[in-house]
Amino acid sequence: MKQKGITLKDVAAAANVSRATAARALSSYGYVGDETALRVQEAADRLGYRANRVAQALRSGQLPIVGFVPGDIQNPFFARIAHDLEVELRKQGHNLLIASSEESVKQEKELLESLRSLGLRGFVLAPASATDNRHIAKLARDGVPCVLIDRVVKDVRCDSVAVDNEGGTREAIDYLVANGHRRIGFLRDDSRIFTAQERLGGYQGALAGHGISVDETLIAVSRSAVEHAIDATIRLFSRRDRPSALFTVDSLMTQGALLGLRSMGLHIPHDVSLIGFDDFNLATFTDPQITVVAQPISEIGPLAARLLLERLQGSAAPPQQIRFPTRLIVRGSVSRPR
Repeated sequence: MKQKGITLKDVAAAANVSRATAARALSSYGYVGDETALRVQEAADRLGYRANRVAQALRSGQLPIVGFVPGDIQNPFFARIAHDLEVELRKQGHNLLIASSEESVKQEKELLESLRSLGLRGFVLAPASATDNRHIAKLARDGVPCVLIDRVVKDVRCDSVAVDNEGGTREAIDYLVANGHRRIGFLRDDSRIFTAQERLGGYQGALAGHGISVDETLIAVSRSAVEHAIDATIRLFSRRDRPSALFTVDSLMTQGALLGLRSMGLHIPHDVSLIGFDDFNLATFTDPQITVVAQPISEIGPLAARLLLERLQGSAAPPQQIRFPTRLIVRGSVSRPR
């Protein structure tokens, strides 16, 4: 017959003290006399009692766990960030708990509330909205260490790590225009996130800089998922006056665009040129390889972790807003229009 686990109640009975006194003695909080504490510890050792370390940490507010709330962990960008955060935090004795917002502000609010109730020590967060961020501002006001990653929100006093989304998009559109393209499609997501807005701004600004009017019919809107991007691409290129080039705002949309164009029998770059924001593994396995706007992803996660650890260690320095430059990696997916 399997022996029942020894509980705090058993230890208290063996030491002839209340359960509350036993808990204080074993958890080193509150006052317990030396003689009583010794008696409780001897009873615990004799019975083989193992304290619930998580419960103790929760009571003391020292649970060594940090929360990461990305938009979507299935996105290769966030998956890599999660890996790098975990590696860097583990070096300092912290663990990482991941919960995706699925780009929903409502879900993001609920997650932060739930994770805070668990006593997590800090957060790395990719805000789901550039405007609806009162819950994030409250984190900062409450003194909860928080680092914003990939996205920036106004009027929130948190460290942030992002890239030059607008500049990277401008460089890509400039390259397409330099190759003779004027009808350039833009495949974006339907969310309110900061990166989507900045990349759209870069697209519009680059066209204006070349004297090209923005044609709203060339802007396709989709959820940031491969299957939705396939449908959006097919709708865009089913037009009689379809674009000669396409820019996609993230790697999932780039993959969807590739599949959508292939299903229509359109060839890259002979029928349509393609540039995507974010490099990804398959970009160099396609024929031709895909030109991309690359982010320094190997630097983003480790830096965010270090900024958070500094806050956890008590740093009161002014918040840092760090922006990395992007890099246009030219491969074989762009040619002059036919």
